[in-house]
Amino acid sequence: MLDPSIVLERRLKQISATRQTNAAGRVRRFDGQIVHASSFPAAVGTECRIACDGGGWADAEVIGFLDNYTVMVLTSGNAPLVAGARVETKTRADVVPVGEGLLGRVFDGAGNPLDGQDAPQLLHQWPLRGERVNPLRRKPVRQTLDVGVRALNGLLTVGRGQKIGIIAGSGVGKSSLLSCIARYTEAEVVIIGLIGERGREVAGFVEELQQHPSFAHTITVAVPADQSPVLRLRGLHRATAYAEYFRSKGKNVLLMVDSLTRVAHAQRELGLALGEHPTTKGYPPSVISLIGSVLERAGLDAKTGGSITGVYTILADGDDTTNDPIVDTARAILDGHVVLSRKQAEQGIFPAIDVNASISRTMTDCVSQQHMLRVRRFRRYLSLWEQNRDLMMLGGYQTGQDPELDMAFQLQPQLVGYIQQGMNERSTFVESEARLQSLLP
Repeated sequence: MLDPSIVLERRLKQISATRQTNAAGRVRRFDGQIVHASSFPAAVGTECRIACDGGGWADAEVIGFLDNYTVMVLTSGNAPLVAGARVETKTRADVVPVGEGLLGRVFDGAGNPLDGQDAPQLLHQWPLRGERVNPLRRKPVRQTLDVGVRALNGLLTVGRGQKIGIIAGSGVGKSSLLSCIARYTEAEVVIIGLIGERGREVAGFVEELQQHPSFAHTITVAVPADQSPVLRLRGLHRATAYAEYFRSKGKNVLLMVDSLTRVAHAQRELGLALGEHPTTKGYPPSVISLIGSVLERAGLDAKTGGSITGVYTILADGDDTTNDPIVDTARAILDGHVVLSRKQAEQGIFPAIDVNASISRTMTDCVSQQHMLRVRRFRRYLSLWEQNRDLMMLGGYQTGQDPELDMAFQLQPQLVGYIQQGMNERSTFVESEARLQSLLP
């Protein structure tokens, strides 16, 4: 009979050999940040490390399989890889640590602190890609959410649990509007996902938030444009997972993502690397699927009473808000959209909200009938002024011919004044409603 210690030693050697065989591969191809390795058992989402030329390791994540290869994306930037380099699995990245220690902190896509502080002690976990919720657990949106911006509170009222998009071209004020909402909203927890934005803009955004008392209940996940597409997607899912955790605790959460377009670009990179066929404007089908699954994670939870109000910015290429596939897909799923006008921005109207091109589909269930009637009159007068402005300037219209048009031109300065608001000015929902009532009794 063999000695038990010898049997144990042999068993440990077998286990060690099995692990090396099952959890390791070799680099066969390396294109940019995409690494093809010889096939080895590893699920999508598994974190790996790859031996670098000259020593050290590069981090990567499995994104799929193509032919006989395991396809990975580097998550640690550029690395000196060589053909035949060893690939080893580390851990699965399908859960994230969560807890109250997240509040007031800034993290990257992998959950590492970016604010120079120690990592928080988090005792709970949450699925990175969320849990599928029975649609019958989704309560209808009935309560208003005060976001502190007069044009949104009064004319495009946001409801708790609503999903709304901010659509605009580049440089029209999307991030500035998000900053105002983050500082002045009445939500109990604010979670901000800065995905694929400029590093300078991320630093400025966070610095501005840190100077406001609301930062104590804010969580920021920042993944700049120079990070790998895997980290950009993981940053989006991480921010949403944080929001889902606090919603499960009955909290009223505001989730803001800037921007959904950069997320789509990241998924496009991965989809094309896996051999997906591009469709409209080069986006593969997985991009459309991703947008739907992400947006549906927001909303109300009838079981816990918590809510996630989602605000997503969408970059319209060339200011085209009608033919962009990401804009069209998101607009079909969202409960409303806010369009920012470059023309108004050029006129110095900030926030540059195009009221007549924007809509909140849940507003009618959140405000009184009298409020809705005033909003319709506001839109009507603003539309009349815009349609007949050139006619008036050319002298083709004489005052007194149309009383409604006369009223539109008389009220136009007050209508624009209602939309305009300073960056450091807060307008509560009660104040916004009262000012609308005084403007249009």
